[in-house]
Amino acid sequence: MVETVRDARVVVTGAGGGIGAALARRFAAEGARVVVNDLDADRAQKIADEISAVAVPGDASRIVDEAREALGGTVDVWCANAGVGSGGTEAADETVWAQAWDVNVMAHVRAAHALLPGWLERGGGRFVSTVSAAGLLTMIGAAPYSVTKHGAYAFAEWLSLTYRHRGVKVHAICPQGVRTDMLTASGSAGDLVLAPTAIEPEDVADALFRGIEEDRFLILPHPEVADYYRARAAEPDRWLGGMNRLQRQWEATDR
Repeated sequence: MVETVRDARVVVTGAGGGIGAALARRFAAEGARVVVNDLDADRAQKIADEISAVAVPGDASRIVDEAREALGGTVDVWCANAGVGSGGTEAADETVWAQAWDVNVMAHVRAAHALLPGWLERGGGRFVSTVSAAGLLTMIGAAPYSVTKHGAYAFAEWLSLTYRHRGVKVHAICPQGVRTDMLTASGSAGDLVLAPTAIEPEDVADALFRGIEEDRFLILPHPEVADYYRARAAEPDRWLGGMNRLQRQWEATDR
């Protein structure tokens, strides 16, 4: 049991399945009061009923007031988990780019904007951002996803360095493949890069709770990502060459 979340008032966005549902279940099991959010009202209600939580369906970036009301006036932990796995290149339609930007980045910004005044006034709050290893590295075949996940990571990092001395805790979760609908939808690129080492959503929740206990910002459910991240920083051209070989391998098989 993680004492820092017992009786905490927690919101998990995109919690109708996958990582979000696993986070909601784990917070509830640890004694938190949970709001389950999802665009799909039926999925949100199903998870909420399962864990004795409250469902607040709708746009993840615009439910802060409703979530506060459902939790009795205050949110202690916000899990910005909702995301879209937009594939494509620079030629992807601008509506695809706009949706990825809005869901993967601006939803986090809007939530933080609404939550921070109260957190700073009382000197505490916790913001959990489900990013992706793509936010530290990149993902072949998915320019909108990779670019906006870099943005999500940058925003979480900025929140942490700006407000940590004022009691705001921030965690950025950066898994590789996780066995969810998003992995299935990633197609042959996901099959090549992510599926071989894919983990369960519950493993991501376990990694987050270890990070909370250890007060760590960067949460890596796949520990090997740390080595990839170091290699990318130390020898970017060598790393890009390796990724380009992966790109060519994908192109050769995705015909």
